[in-house]
Amino acid sequence: MGRITDTVKFIIIINVLFFVGSILTKTEDLFAIHYFENDAFYPWQILTHMFMHSHTFLPHILFNMIGVWMFGSPLEQVWGKNKFLFFYLSAGLGAYILPLAFDYFYIQETINQLVTNGFDKNLILNTLNEGNYYPVWEEIVGKAEYAKFSRIFYGGSLGASGALMGILVAFGFMFPNSKLMLIFLPIPMKAKYFIPLLLAYDIISGFTGGTSLFGVSVNHWAHVAGALTGLVITLIWKKNSFNNKRWY
Repeated sequence: MGRITDTVKFIIIINVLFFVGSILTKTEDLFAIHYFENDAFYPWQILTHMFMHSHTFLPHILFNMIGVWMFGSPLEQVWGKNKFLFFYLSAGLGAYILPLAFDYFYIQETINQLVTNGFDKNLILNTLNEGNYYPVWEEIVGKAEYAKFSRIFYGGSLGASGALMGILVAFGFMFPNSKLMLIFLPIPMKAKYFIPLLLAYDIISGFTGGTSLFGVSVNHWAHVAGALTGLVITLIWKKNSFNNKRWY
């Protein structure tokens, strides 16, 4: 927990400004990411969602920003400003792409079920975007499955957690013997063991549909995707002995 570096400070300030600004203007839904066939989706959300945090759960932004500071600052000191910013944004975008692929195939599979039962795809999407549905849809796909379908179509996602997971993986790779521990479980553990365990928790929770340790809804696959993106970039940079000067 050394000094905060310039790019990390900038990222934290932007997150706080988005957090406070969206509360004052009631625009959380405008900047969170939505499924792209939902009328609530706008292209800028691909970027802005990773700077947004829940208004109803303060630890969301608090823990994320502490993590960006603690683990991002050492990486920026090693990589430099531009390279670290590229990494942060890439991990955040990577955290969006994998869950989107899962959601897309699930949504399309469900819509195809409805289409094979005589419904037009455009009618389905228009009806959904009007906030309506035909009760027979639940009979066709099953009540539980339709509830999941609706949750994906109408739900929003936000947070820097995916980018933070990329940072954590890179930190564990660059500083494997650093001692880490959870705030509520003060047992020191080397980063090379701690971070894989944290990632394993997200993978298991992704399959089982588990909530976070605080009982709130979490997109675990976004965490996994951000971690994998961070790992791939870190390995590529190490393999190619990336020259920092190319980023200035």
